[in-house]
Amino acid sequence: MRRIEGFVGGAAAKATSGRKGEVFNPNTGEVQAEVGFASAADVDAAVQAAVRAQPAWAAVNPQRRARVMFEFKRLVEANMNPLAELLSSEHGKVVADSRGDVQRGLEVIEFACGIPHALKGEYTEGAGPGIDVYSMRQPLGVGAGITPFNFPAMIPMWMFGVAIAVGNTFVLKPSEKDPSVPVRLAELFMEAGAAAGIDVAGVLNVVHGDKTAVDAILHHPDIRAISFVGSSDIAHYIYRTGAEHGKRVQAMGGAKNHGVVLPDADMDQTVKDLIGAAYGSAGERCMALPVVVPVGKRTADELRERLVAEIDTLKVGVSTDAQAQYGPVVTAAHRQRVKDYIQMGVDEGAELVVDGREFSLQGYEGGYFIGPSLFDGVKPGMKTYHEEIFGPVLQIVRADTVEEAVALPSSHQYGNGVAIFTRNGRAAREFASKVNVGMVGINVPIPVPVAYHTFGGWKRSAFGDTNQHGMEGVKFWTKVKTVTARWPETDGAGGAADASFVIPTMR
Repeated sequence: MRRIEGFVGGAAAKATSGRKGEVFNPNTGEVQAEVGFASAADVDAAVQAAVRAQPAWAAVNPQRRARVMFEFKRLVEANMNPLAELLSSEHGKVVADSRGDVQRGLEVIEFACGIPHALKGEYTEGAGPGIDVYSMRQPLGVGAGITPFNFPAMIPMWMFGVAIAVGNTFVLKPSEKDPSVPVRLAELFMEAGAAAGIDVAGVLNVVHGDKTAVDAILHHPDIRAISFVGSSDIAHYIYRTGAEHGKRVQAMGGAKNHGVVLPDADMDQTVKDLIGAAYGSAGERCMALPVVVPVGKRTADELRERLVAEIDTLKVGVSTDAQAQYGPVVTAAHRQRVKDYIQMGVDEGAELVVDGREFSLQGYEGGYFIGPSLFDGVKPGMKTYHEEIFGPVLQIVRADTVEEAVALPSSHQYGNGVAIFTRNGRAAREFASKVNVGMVGINVPIPVPVAYHTFGGWKRSAFGDTNQHGMEGVKFWTKVKTVTARWPETDGAGGAADASFVIPTMR
């Protein structure tokens, strides 16, 4: 059976704990590989490799670091298809979606290619008599990333792309459910360094595992900053524990994104947007849109009718089926979790308009498939509304007024993303200004910002003060040093000025 190991110091690194996990093929339900789980000693070995590599990597000037990122981008693009196929074989999303996973990660790598510009500091000439003030951004040292199963290419690149470009070295702990692509990315980064003529061994390291590896990262004294994406409870734990150990932490949590549909919306486009956002990647996206809020009974009735008709056209298939809109969920346990939430919704009194629980794909009966489900009559007090289902389930929550619709995402425990569908520019502008959510889409169902902006939610969707990628990412992975310099005039005699006992001012 195929064995997946870590990647430390530029080479494969076998875990020494003796513990392992199974990696399934979600299309068939069969075990296709095993992954070795790192011990605390294995994590330390990866961190020490990063510590050794960091001074030399930071000393490489930004232009040459950018050349490594350019070459890494080229290599990932050249390997796009095999990476996407490998990703789909472990995650279950269709190959086209996996290509998008890789591509969205590459967009942050493209941003990181411009790091010489992003690292420029500020300069003030003549802040005082003979005094200049300037600032510089310097790397923190060793950073770490802990990433989820749903985007095994994109989210690691979101983290290590910027962290490495600014001069840090990195230890990545990806999900043990689909661990192969992160290792392959580390191998390609080594190739990129060789092509650029720079030794990058130890710059990007990968360890696998569970809570043992996570806690070893959180407690390690040589790790200066941690980025995390996952569920909110674990995000809070990561943030609290990392901060207690003196680390800078950004921890992105769960989501329950809403789509508000006003009566004047382009209903044809809105329905297609909702279907893609709710059911794409089997709903396993933190920026999926699992709640739709139509305003007014007429809007709600028409939307429901159209959604049912569109759901009937959806094709669920294996990851390699080019005609399939989405594939299986990641594990049998996750499929059961989604089914349990559907039953909970029924028990709470919501109307199950479309029930996807009994879906089975002929010839792949062992796969982790679940059909699309649609609820109507969902109320804010229901647990299924309050919590993140993370599956192909769309809930209709009806609102009588725009004010009621805006209040729903604003008061929800999660504040990751929200969308409004309307032709009314003033209503959209007002909505974007007032809604209590971190990322807003206007006729855009999945409002993930482009790489040179920044990604991050509010409330229980994010812990920490700095978002991912863009200039916020540069700020997170660097520290600012400010220099105040005086070059006094002198007659060359070397005489000293009188001592001053007050704080200097810039008058």
